[in-house]
Formats: sequence, structure tokens, C-alpha cells
Amino acid sequence: MAVEVSHEGPVLTIALDRPDQLNACTRELHVELAAAVKQARSPEVRAVILTGNGRGFCVGQDLGEVRADGGGGNDVRLRTLYNPTIRALRALEKPVIAAVNGVCAGAGLSLAAACDIRVASEHAKFVPAFANIGLIPDAGASYHLVHVLGYAKAFEWMTSGRHLGAEEARALGLVSEVLVPDALLEHAGERAQALAAMTGAAVGLTKRLMQQALHTTLDEQLELEAQLQGYAGSTPEYAAALDAFLDRSAAKRGG
Repeated sequence: MAVEVSHEGPVLTIALDRPDQLNACTRELHVELAAAVKQARSPEVRAVILTGNGRGFCVGQDLGEVRADGGGGNDVRLRTLYNPTIRALRALEKPVIAAVNGVCAGAGLSLAAACDIRVASEHAKFVPAFANIGLIPDAGASYHLVHVLGYAKAFEWMTSGRHLGAEEARALGLVSEVLVPDALLEHAGERAQALAAMTGAAVGLTKRLMQQALHTTLDEQLELEAQLQGYAGSTPEYAAALDAFLDRSAAKRGG
């Protein structure tokens, strides 16, 4: 097995599990990762953590497999293995937290960038890698990093090949928090559980709404807000939360 999947209540943790190879991506890993992301679509799952076992988060493509394939086929590999998984991660209407435990390089960086929230161990290292071997950012990196960092910062970093430590990644805005290694997964789990406990479909709908905001006009976004708010306001979860809020307010006034 190249991917380990575990549940804790409504939180699904997906751990890449080729620790001796720093979780480099092979066909086997891609197949199992795609199955895990499909499993995350279950209504019982309300938040997802993506991490790596061992010293690495993911160092991207296993280059030994590329050499065995004759050194080419990057476009086919992207279209058939990487891109479907990136699309599936973004299509999940639930939060995905990348818990970056170690080196995060190449397409591993692309995976982390496709997540909604990124937290990192003090030992994490972020490595663009692409330009260093004559390649371009792929698996969504050119898209997500521009939106996370802004064009100028993303371009400068991607073309420099410069390694970022965890604190520099936080300063740049790539990760939101840096933790001691032993606390990383526990903290990611606490954040995931808190998001999973939010009322109804609010978090998933907010993810959909904010993704659409990347390429819509203001008028289109205002209409989408109205549509999704109409749906959210019609759910039993909203009605229960509203009643509870009003009851608490009445109790405070009465006191």
C-alpha cells in the first residue's frame, strides 16, 4: 500500500505512505490517492487532512519510474494521473488541510497548494524543483500558487528554485501556521474537527463560493451568493442553529 487512510469521527486523514522514498509519486500511489479522495466524498466525511508518513510530505514524481518509462511522457502522466486528483481535491465541498511534515517538492508542492489550508512542521521545506531540471510548474502549481501568493511572488519563487524553510513559507503566506513536529497532526486534527463541527453545509458552500470568485464578475458573484444563501437558509441545520441563537439571546436578556 502506498496510501494510508484513517478516520476519526467526521475527519478523514490521507497519509502518503512511501516513507523510504519521501512519498515520491508512482502509478500505484496515484491510484490509491484517487481512491482515498473518492472516499472523502462520503457525506459522513466533513473534513480531510492530507499528510505524509516519515520525513517527507511528498517530493513529487518518482524519477526512477520516469527513467523506466524512457524519460518522457510527462504530458500523459499529468493528464491521466495528476490532474484528475487535483480536480477531485478542489471539487470536494469540504475543507482539505495539508499537514506538511517534511520536504514538500515538485508535484508534492502542487498537492499542498491545492489544499484549502496549509500548516507545517518546523522541519518542513518547500522546494519548487521544476526549473532546476528544466521543467515548468505543473499539477496546478502555476494556478494555485498565483492565487495563494500573488503573481510576482509566485513567479519569482518558481523561477528561482530556492528552498523555503517553514518560517519563510509562513512569512510568504504559503502556510498559516508552523508547529513543532510532534504537535503537527494533533493540531491539524483539531482544526479539521472544528471545521467539521460547523453548522450544515456552510463550510463546503463557502469553499465553492470562494473558488468561483477567482474567475467571476462581481455581478455573477452576487447572484451566486444569493443562490447559495437561499439554499443554506432553507436547511434544517440553519433553522436549528437560528432557534438556538435566539433562545440564548432571550435567556441572556431575561437574566
